[in-house]
Amino acid sequence: MSIKRLEKFQSYNMNLVDLQQQQALKRYIARSSERERIASELQTKNPLEVDTPERVTLRKAIIDPRDGLAIERIIGQDDLFPISYLEAGLQAARPVCRIEIRDRIGRVLGHATGFLVSPSLLLTNNHVLENYDSAQFSRAQFNYEVDLDLKERPMKTFRLTPERLFITDQKLDFTLVAIEDMSADGAKVSDFGFLPLIPQTGKGLVGEYVSIIQHPSGAPKAVAIRENQIMDVFDDYIHYSTDTMPGSSGSPVYNDEWIVICLHHAGVPDPKDAAKFIANEGIRISSIIQFVVEQSANLGEDQKLLINDIVKGWEVQGPTTEEMVVEELSDSWYEGSTGYDTQFLGDDYEVPHPIFRSDLEQDVAQLKDGSNVLHYTHFSIVMSKSRRLAYYTVVNIDGNQLRKIGRNDKWYLDSRIEIEYQCGPELYKNNPLDRGHLVRRLDPVWGDSAERANKDTFHFTNCAPQQSKLNQKTWLDLENYILDNAENSNLKVTVFTGPVFRMDDIIYRGVQIPAEFWKIAVIVKKDGNLSATAYLQTQKNLIEDLEFAFGEYKTYQVPISKIEETTGLDFEDLRNYDPINQLESTIGYVIDAPEDIKL
Repeated sequence: MSIKRLEKFQSYNMNLVDLQQQQALKRYIARSSERERIASELQTKNPLEVDTPERVTLRKAIIDPRDGLAIERIIGQDDLFPISYLEAGLQAARPVCRIEIRDRIGRVLGHATGFLVSPSLLLTNNHVLENYDSAQFSRAQFNYEVDLDLKERPMKTFRLTPERLFITDQKLDFTLVAIEDMSADGAKVSDFGFLPLIPQTGKGLVGEYVSIIQHPSGAPKAVAIRENQIMDVFDDYIHYSTDTMPGSSGSPVYNDEWIVICLHHAGVPDPKDAAKFIANEGIRISSIIQFVVEQSANLGEDQKLLINDIVKGWEVQGPTTEEMVVEELSDSWYEGSTGYDTQFLGDDYEVPHPIFRSDLEQDVAQLKDGSNVLHYTHFSIVMSKSRRLAYYTVVNIDGNQLRKIGRNDKWYLDSRIEIEYQCGPELYKNNPLDRGHLVRRLDPVWGDSAERANKDTFHFTNCAPQQSKLNQKTWLDLENYILDNAENSNLKVTVFTGPVFRMDDIIYRGVQIPAEFWKIAVIVKKDGNLSATAYLQTQKNLIEDLEFAFGEYKTYQVPISKIEETTGLDFEDLRNYDPINQLESTIGYVIDAPEDIKL
């Protein structure tokens, strides 16, 4: 490579790093007020009280019960560790390597950090290895450390093998690439172990201290231990105060259990002094895993096997299906449950239950008392006999009275309906199927009966098996956006949700697994009129005239008539309040972000 080409490469790399830093700064500035609120709370509360109940639940689940001081460290009341903590740190450091970035003739262009996440795969930043060629010519150097005598240990160098697997994304700034099994001098990459990745969120809480192992400026391996506090958590990123230097890009950031919580990638530049940084930013491991899983559908069989090496053991992280407590509540629990209120939005805005198409009426499961609607606290459900899942759920959401209630670890079979009409724990045991809430857990949790509503959402009747590629974040963001943007002062929303039942749905353990889900949200607008919007999340090419990649879940805003046609449910007058009602029923809008919704 000529000097001119080298300068061009370095300039491009600097521009990419600068872009990542500027985007990190925008995120930092946008959350300034929220971060100040969190910092204020942390002065009187601890991370277990400040972070969300869901994230706290997982954080507790991954603590070794034999470590009696773990909770004390998290809440900042004790810095004592068992001496084995240092040994565990050494073990967590072995999979970390220096990446030597080279061109096609072997010229060294720079250095960064990476780490093994399986016996054959290495993780680093996109701005470190941004394409196939850069990975092909670069090298991973393990054991680049100094010993007790401050002498360098013998370094082991391995080639990367992107021809076996290469997945990268500039937005999340990560690259996952295969590595050769044996170096030229006969060293085995498996001797260095790997850092297992946990897909669930909540591995690091706001206010908790973290550590980072790195090759700063390409120097021998170094560690910054617990002088680094998580400042903020975004959808895909974490901000923390960690001592890092150039060359630290691609480093793992650990919690106190030496579990990787994010991939370090950028500093947050001080807008008042370009030479200083006010925070550092890492990409959340859960976001990287979600991206990789979504991409795996398009990979060859050999590549899928490599990905499987990462996902092994995911089902045992946190509470397992076998540990799930399943009970029945007494009949007295349901006494007085009136369920969904059809006039919840106001006396002049009745929103009735949908009417079933005549050929579906015989498939509606009856309760033991002869009725056909299961009433819970602030929501109701109608079940299918043949599918053993809900035809639909409908919930009243009062945004002014929402309360934060911790998750319930118990799931319930409903004693009011025959067991044969409910899919229980046997469907979800030892597989990656999610037990997806149809009525979202937080939606009915409002008012004086919030705790009761929270418990009610954990009925198997409110559960549907959802495949791992389902984009739950986009799906759940819909209700948040609609609620946040309801123009009437009452902030009330009615939401219908259900699966799409199709004849060609795959059969698993005797149950047909829905490939699609729908939702209808109803609000009262400022002008006094109703607004009813419908959404379809699918991995099938059901909607004409739209670009679509088979195997990927996408969310569409569709006319209510499309949902009626697809499900056999008649929502009567609601279609007249649909802002896209005039469109043909086969056309909709892709929802990439909540702001794409047409209210």
